[in-house]
Amino acid sequence: MIEVTAKLIKGPVYLAGEAVECYITFSNPQVSTHKRAQSNSDVFENLAWASVQIHCQCSTSSRVAYPSANSAYAAEEISTANTDTSFAPCRGERGHVVLSTKPKILFCDLRLSTGETKSYMYTEVLPSEAPPSYRGQAVKYSYKITIGTQRVNSLIKLLRVPLRVLVVSGFADASLCGDSEDLAPSNPFLEMQHKETPFDLAVQTLQNMTAKRSPNFYNVTNSGGKVARFCLFKQAYKLGEDIVGTFDFSDATVSCVQVLVILQSEEEIAPGCKRWAKQAPAVVSYNRFHEVCYSLKHTQLILPIPLHITPAFSTDLVMLKWRLHFEFVTSGGNEALPVPEADANGNVWQGPAALNIETMVWNLPIKICPTVPLQVSHGLQAQSKYRVTI
Repeated sequence: MIEVTAKLIKGPVYLAGEAVECYITFSNPQVSTHKRAQSNSDVFENLAWASVQIHCQCSTSSRVAYPSANSAYAAEEISTANTDTSFAPCRGERGHVVLSTKPKILFCDLRLSTGETKSYMYTEVLPSEAPPSYRGQAVKYSYKITIGTQRVNSLIKLLRVPLRVLVVSGFADASLCGDSEDLAPSNPFLEMQHKETPFDLAVQTLQNMTAKRSPNFYNVTNSGGKVARFCLFKQAYKLGEDIVGTFDFSDATVSCVQVLVILQSEEEIAPGCKRWAKQAPAVVSYNRFHEVCYSLKHTQLILPIPLHITPAFSTDLVMLKWRLHFEFVTSGGNEALPVPEADANGNVWQGPAALNIETMVWNLPIKICPTVPLQVSHGLQAQSKYRVTI
């Protein structure tokens, strides 16, 4: 019996373009000394080979017409059809392979005695053009590190280690200029400066995109006049941040009774992959903010962004966008609502039993970007160690 253990050094979440490091251990555990049927000689276990590979699987629903004829990995899927004699990392999984790294052989003919352990470090750089991990209504992208090993004259055993990949839009363009310093003439009298890694460039790109700039003001109106003035301090946010804004009802000509704000995603299938021409985007709601603003002059919006959602991205199959969905409940027409006043006798003010109301809807696009992978790993407490017994 051999135990195969895989542990992700930096956690299960990575940015596209970052190096994945996986510590893989093969061990022959000690046999219990209480068993009588045991010889004095060491018991050896043999493995013929072991190989590691990262692949991204794409599965679609009936709403998507997958362009299988244009798949760049169609030849690979055909070549790995015989799963009995070849290493097929996508064996038993539904969908299509959209990204696959070159397999790396860890060893050939490994022999372990009782209690012996062999460890290997697997390192692979995720391509910058890789799609992000995503579980949508019509399209799903999932990443796995697949470790395949085999005994002589036995079936291939697979250990799959799931990954979550985040994509920074604009990072691929920034990384193209990373070697510009190498073209400059060298000066032997200057100290060697630290060269920025692709991860440093990606984090810097995130900071630039989500930096707080000038606030944006929006006048919310309907047919009766001005409802509110909404202020949003920035348009781009990272995972785990709070969307902060303010509502100003002091100059409103239409009384607002309550306001509802919902964080929503829009999943739109590419025009060439739609089953029907008039196929509407799939809208999914997440966190929401609700405030009864009857007789209020000012109030604030605090809406947290979950860590498990997928930031905005676009591929040949699908486009994901984010928006704030507003629902303002206003008094019908220009009806003036009674204002609560303090009572000297200590009586509690009672609101009106019935109101003539109208509801208006407004959608404000925003941009959600990734964050540092370590923050997502710690926030979700994701598993990073897996084991299989052969």
